Amino acid sequence: MTHQNTTMFHPPTFFLLGIPGLATAHAWISLPFCCIYFIALIGNVTILIVIWTERTLRDPMFFFLVILSAIDLALSTTSVPRMLGIFWFNAHEIGFGACVAQMFLIHTFTGMESAVLLAMAFDRYVAICVPLHYTTILTVRVLSGIGVGVVLSTVVLTLPMIYLIYRLPFCNAHIIAHTYCEHMGIAKLACASIQINAIYGLFVASFLVLVLVLVGISYGYILCAVFRLKSQEARHKTLSTCTSHAAVMFVFYTPSLFSFLTHRFGRKISPYIHILVANIYVVLPPALNPIIYGVRTKQIRECVIRVFTGK
Repeated sequence: MTHQNTTMFHPPTFFLLGIPGLATAHAWISLPFCCIYFIALIGNVTILIVIWTERTLRDPMFFFLVILSAIDLALSTTSVPRMLGIFWFNAHEIGFGACVAQMFLIHTFTGMESAVLLAMAFDRYVAICVPLHYTTILTVRVLSGIGVGVVLSTVVLTLPMIYLIYRLPFCNAHIIAHTYCEHMGIAKLACASIQINAIYGLFVASFLVLVLVLVGISYGYILCAVFRLKSQEARHKTLSTCTSHAAVMFVFYTPSLFSFLTHRFGRKISPYIHILVANIYVVLPPALNPIIYGVRTKQIRECVIRVFTGK
């Protein structure tokens, strides 16, 4: 690949390096990522088909699960095929516009997933802490408002990143040490100050932290309600569900925040560790969510068996 010596605002292409320092192991690394992506596709498509075809699954919980599955499909499909193309076919080049579009979509879907996880935590809070008011609180109008709010809030939050990238001039370096395009990964190639980009990136990360705090508060109230239950079986069942949900959120939030903060403060962290962790939050949660929120839910499990066996 040739590099031009002149400054340009819109370079024709970027070069996605893959995982720095592990180029010789790309073929082996691709296998688990491919398997996990396949599981994510099968699991989320199954969830969508079952909830769409089964009219008994119309509770608010399943509404949020449909949104989550759609987001998981979009998030993993936006990032993993490009990653596998690098690993298998050395398809390293990506057009400037395509790179910015991928950046926007990945950050948008990540934000949407975070918002939906918060909505699902609120749903569980209402169902467990104030069950008698569940249907009066989570009405169709409220659910529609939450759905629209999830989409609009994250799109509005992510849109400025496009402007912040387009305003930057780029010099010789067009190599992105990553498997996909992300905001700070692109911005660091610019030959101008990226302080605004860094500040805005931290601003977006602060929203993730705020959402995580709100999720933690919701589950704190849930746990208090659970420990007041008289039935040992009900307490154990609810605790098991909450633990599973907390595990999914840990797998999603930890790598995403790690990736955000490593760009600013993690200069001593090996690049391959940063990239591997950054890939986890776009691959692993979409595969785990159908299992945690779907297979472990009795209604979903029974409907899956009925849909695919005809019994």
